[in-house]
Amino acid sequence: QVQLVESGGGLVQPGGSLRLTCAASGSIVSFAYMGWFRQTPGKQRELVAGITSGAVKDYMDSVKGRFTISKDNAKNTLYLQMNSLKPEDTGVYYCNKAPFTSWGQGTQVIVSS
Repeated sequence: QVQLVESGGGLVQPGGSLRLTCAASGSIVSFAYMGWFRQTPGKQRELVAGITSGAVKDYMDSVKGRFTISKDNAKNTLYLQMNSLKPEDTGVYYCNKAPFTSWGQGTQVIVSS
């Protein structure tokens, strides 16, 4: 069972940037789909960005043009580059692989002045 550990969150001002990292304990080459999710109080966890094994990417509308998902198979790592951050991007960010059964601790992102 490959474990996924998120890192890179923090407090950032509006307009700032962060890069989230998801380190896997094993190979991610065979994962058909990986994604970054966001959870905020009172809301369901939502998919922010995803990437297939063939590097096809998709994003939720509110982050298109600002966030970029990528992965490095050689380093067994998934990334989320977040630019032009807004207060509404605040939340706990999780990475996961389909079928999204177990979840890690996530990493907290706070966008505030």
